[in-house]
Amino acid sequence: MLRADSTVHLTRLRRAWRCAHSSSRKCCPALGAAPHTVGGIGPGQSRPCAHSLSATMERFSSHDLALQAQKKILSRMATRSVVNKFIDDTSSEILDELYQVSKEYTKNKAASQKVIKNLIKISVKISVLYRNDCFSPEELQLAEDFKSKLHQGAMTAISFHEVDFTFEKDVLANILGKCRDLLVQLVDKHLTPKSKGRICHVFNHFADTELLSQLYEPKGPFRPHLQKICDGLNKLIEEGTL
Repeated sequence: MLRADSTVHLTRLRRAWRCAHSSSRKCCPALGAAPHTVGGIGPGQSRPCAHSLSATMERFSSHDLALQAQKKILSRMATRSVVNKFIDDTSSEILDELYQVSKEYTKNKAASQKVIKNLIKISVKISVLYRNDCFSPEELQLAEDFKSKLHQGAMTAISFHEVDFTFEKDVLANILGKCRDLLVQLVDKHLTPKSKGRICHVFNHFADTELLSQLYEPKGPFRPHLQKICDGLNKLIEEGTL
C-alpha cells in the first residue's frame, strides 16, 4: 500500500514539474522561444541564409567607413589647428574678419561663432571628399561652376568696395544664393541633410541684404573689416586660389 501511494505521488510530481516547465518556456525568453515563434523567428519569417550574410559583408567598405569617421571627427574640431590644415592663412584671415562683421551686426557672439564654425566644417568636409576622389565627373563640373560663381562674387565685392556708388545689395545677395545652390547640389549625395542645412545657414546669413548694406556703408563701422576682406580676396585671386 505504501509503495502504491508513493508511485501515485511521484507521478503527480512529474506532471506538476512538466506543467511548470512548459509555462516557464512560454513566458521566459531565457528558457525558450517567445510565444508564436520558432527559435525566435515569427510566422512568415526565415533565418538569414549564409548567402545573404555574405552579401552583407561584401557591401561593407573599410574605405567608406574611414571616410565617414574622418569627416565626423574633423567636423567636430572646427579649431584653428584644423583650419591651418585645410584652409590657407589668407582665407583664415578673411574668416576672422567675417566673424567680426557678423558679431558686430548681430550683437550675438555665440550665433556668429556658429556661422563661422559651420563654414569651417563644410570646407573641411568638402576638402576630405575631394582628396578622397569621391566626386563624379558631373559633380566635379558642379565644383568648377561653384568656383567660377564664387570668383564672380569676389570680383563683384571688390569692385563695389573700390568704386564709389556702385554697390547693389541685391546683386551680391543673388550671387551668394547661387553659390549656395551649387554647393548643395555638389554634396547632395555625400553629406547629410544637417550638413546641407549648414551650407544654407552660412550663405543665407551673409546674403542678408541689411548686413550687406551696413557692410558697404561708406562711413560705417564695418569699413575697416571690408577693407581687410577685399585685400584678402584680391590676394587669393592673384594667387589663383580663387
